[in-house]
Amino acid sequence: MKRELRVRRIKNGTVIDHIAAGHALNVLRILGIADGSTEVVSVVMNVSDQKKDIVKIEDWELAPDEVDKIALISPDAIINIIRDYEVVEKRKVVLPSQIVGVVRCMNPNCITNTDEPVKPRFVIRRGEGVELHCVYCGRVITDQIAEFLI
Repeated sequence: MKRELRVRRIKNGTVIDHIAAGHALNVLRILGIADGSTEVVSVVMNVSDQKKDIVKIEDWELAPDEVDKIALISPDAIINIIRDYEVVEKRKVVLPSQIVGVVRCMNPNCITNTDEPVKPRFVIRRGEGVELHCVYCGRVITDQIAEFLI
């Protein structure tokens, strides 16, 4: 089978691989990369038979909170740190058991969505997908996690 290069290599930065298909743009949103950003970014969507997305960001290494957010929407993602065109670190994202202040509760009546100074807190469970369980009201977020990221 002939291999072809679709996106050029990067000298330094981060490659996020094995992103769930269709979530590359959510990864960009998590990282705050939008219109007007100056970062050099490559996005490849629906790659191969596995139907995965890839995001390459030059001269950028992810902060731990960014990795945690990516894990919520794509728990099988792999983070590759590139230096001088070589992969110097490769790690799978890890879902934490709880998150605080990362996702807002979808329940408009939850105490975290009122004027009270309470940060949203969720217990994370993984079955076929990722489930976020609000510790205050019990609401469960499954499919639309990216929509509720803070």
